[in-house]
Amino acid sequence: MKKRVFAAFMAGVMGTMMFGTTLVSAETPELKGEVYAFIAASLNNAMEELQKNFNETYPDVEILYNADSSGTLQTQIEEGARCDIFFSAATKQMDALVDEGIADKDTVVDLLENKVVLIKPKDGETKVAGFENITDAANLALAGEDVPVGQYSREIFENLGITDEVNKMEINEGKNVTDVLASVSEGSNEVGIVYATDAASVADSVDIIAEAPAGSLQTPVLYPVGMVEDKEASDEDRAAAEAFLEYLQSDEALAVFEKYGFAAYGTDEQSDEADAAETTEETTEEAAEDTVE
Repeated sequence: MKKRVFAAFMAGVMGTMMFGTTLVSAETPELKGEVYAFIAASLNNAMEELQKNFNETYPDVEILYNADSSGTLQTQIEEGARCDIFFSAATKQMDALVDEGIADKDTVVDLLENKVVLIKPKDGETKVAGFENITDAANLALAGEDVPVGQYSREIFENLGITDEVNKMEINEGKNVTDVLASVSEGSNEVGIVYATDAASVADSVDIIAEAPAGSLQTPVLYPVGMVEDKEASDEDRAAAEAFLEYLQSDEALAVFEKYGFAAYGTDEQSDEADAAETTEETTEEAAEDTVE
């Protein structure tokens, strides 16, 4: 998916305000309306803080969250649920909505990156030392196949060659990552698989055993966000949604996400520049070696 970080929205809104370290205009734009934001469950804590921050500037904008697994949210949107912004925990669900003409491709941004981790109850006893011997556990809390973290988990099993063994385990399948986290933190399951950010949010209740092994995940754990066609939205609602989407990409918002354990995902241009710099450095070193020889 093409990354368009920090794209310009706010068209038709007078007196633009830039968030983060950018200077603000003398007059704050007057925004009001309702914004329906469908967010992956793992984003919930960070998004609640961002809502409060945004409302300090725009108190007349009401942001209504629907937090669940990205697969469930995708289905709800496809079935006609009112939604202005979709913030997915995987590109698969966002890509599907773009292909169906429901999400606006030009607004979609691969904004954040996360990690997949194996957890146990705080100070819980287990023989499991990592994903490789996860089947040594008596039971496993695992998100469903339509949930991004569940899909990532199954990709890890497949790449480690342990899918058949895992399927023989006693599995407590959760409808989203929040269910999995609760099952482990409450001690109902010996181990479970969640995002690093989820584990960090209840560090007093769970311990991280290990991160997904290097090479076990070929699919980056990306969080795309973008606008969804909302036929019920007024012009004021759309302007408010565009402003909130822009805010989510600001330095101020990214700092909040990082506080909750997410990492900002780089742009194509940044990656290209890094590759170019590395190539230049290698070429220079080779030329120097040739000269010495």
